[in-house]
Amino acid sequence: MTVLATSRRSAAPSTAPRRRPGFSPTATLVLLVGAVYCLVPVAWVVVAASKSPRELFTSFSFLPGSGLADNLVDLATYGGGVFWQWGANSVLYAGVGAVASTVVSAMAGYALAKFRFRGSDTLFAAILAGVLVPGMVLAIPQYLLLAQLGLAGTMWSVLLPSVINPFGIFLCRVFAQAAVPTDTLEAARLDGANEARIFTTIVLPMMAQGLVTVFLLQFVGIWNNFLLPFIMLSDQRLYPITLGLYTFLSRGAGDSDLYPLVITGSAVSVVPLIVMVLLLQRFWRADLLAGGLKG
Repeated sequence: MTVLATSRRSAAPSTAPRRRPGFSPTATLVLLVGAVYCLVPVAWVVVAASKSPRELFTSFSFLPGSGLADNLVDLATYGGGVFWQWGANSVLYAGVGAVASTVVSAMAGYALAKFRFRGSDTLFAAILAGVLVPGMVLAIPQYLLLAQLGLAGTMWSVLLPSVINPFGIFLCRVFAQAAVPTDTLEAARLDGANEARIFTTIVLPMMAQGLVTVFLLQFVGIWNNFLLPFIMLSDQRLYPITLGLYTFLSRGAGDSDLYPLVITGSAVSVVPLIVMVLLLQRFWRADLLAGGLKG
């Protein structure tokens, strides 16, 4: 009887609350604090963009205003629509620079991952060292070099330094090692395919999901870059959005009416990045699904 009662008690469902696998209240709290820390400035910019110059300095920080339409009109017409010229420049710098950088990173990463040649390890170590070098350290040498070539002050002075991305090359090497089987490359070579055809028809499709990550990281980096255009460019017609908003802000020291334009321009400049993430996130979902199936 005692054994039977014990077995019944052990078989009875437990009424104690079960914790979900992997759930950690501490980790959740840390993530929530981090999310609030990142989103509060964004919320302030969105709310402040809706305020008139008077409301911006007199009302509560997170209380919406009534001047959003006027701010957008003033931003679009200020200086003959120079803000949209800056936006087009940013699209050019970020789009062309990110595409070129992704292609170069893909070729370099694939070569470092699948080809063995003299000095490959040393070259890869130098690339890793380049990841650790801040961009501001290289800005002045890049300016001096491009000035000697006669390219300083042109669009090329912003585009060319963004083509080589050590971190992108590192990521592409990792992607190539994981996603491109060596047996597939050997089979293609036995079938008579040359290296250019192997890279374009086999390697690039296999690395596509990783290349999307490299492209987006480089696009965001170039879009938000301020120091390099600030050093290289002197013609306001060539400014990207970041440098153009800085000129608005510097002029706002003597004209408080420009502060709403700076804030509204900052809010508008984030929209292309949001659109880019929304358009490309399906590639990440496919990558996660493929990883789950392989596991």
